[in-house]
Formats: sequence, structure tokens, C-alpha cells
Amino acid sequence: MASRVHLAVEIVIIPIARKKLEKRGIQQKWVEETIQKPTQTVPGYGGRTVYQRRCQKQGQKEQLLRVICEVNENKYVVISVYLTSDIKRYRRT
Repeated sequence: MASRVHLAVEIVIIPIARKKLEKRGIQQKWVEETIQKPTQTVPGYGGRTVYQRRCQKQGQKEQLLRVICEVNENKYVVISVYLTSDIKRYRRT
């Protein structure tokens, strides 16, 4: 039987990204879930990585959560976070 190794992941949200979370009504747990279990990962500008996952605020239509990170070993630094309803524009098939 194979054993599983759990690697600890550190997620750091810079202050400007934290302000955007609060202003846009995005829950921190959504950010963490998106980084840990994205439905899609795409390259971003300047070597950054964009983690994407569909989510839905109560009473609203489904949107795509985009979490832009700089990744260094087991540390994810969240640079920006936003929701978009233009899912087709950002989803890669």
C-alpha cells in the first residue's frame, strides 16, 4: 500500500489583494480552495500563475474566480483576486 505525503502549502495574501477581497465580497476560503484545487491553471504575465475556479455567490449567476499568484516552492503569494462573469474569455479548453 502506497503512503500519501502531505506537503504544507503557505498562502500569503498581500495587503492590496486583501483589500480587493473585502471590496469584492470574495471569501478567503474561496481563494485557498482555488489555489489548492483549481479547475484550471494558466500562465500569467511576468511568470505568475493564474488559478481559476467557478463559484457562485448566493443569489447571483456563476462566475469565474481568478487568483493571480507568484509561486516559490511551497509558498503562494496572492497578488490579485477577482470574479468575472466573462468565463469564456478566460477558460482554456
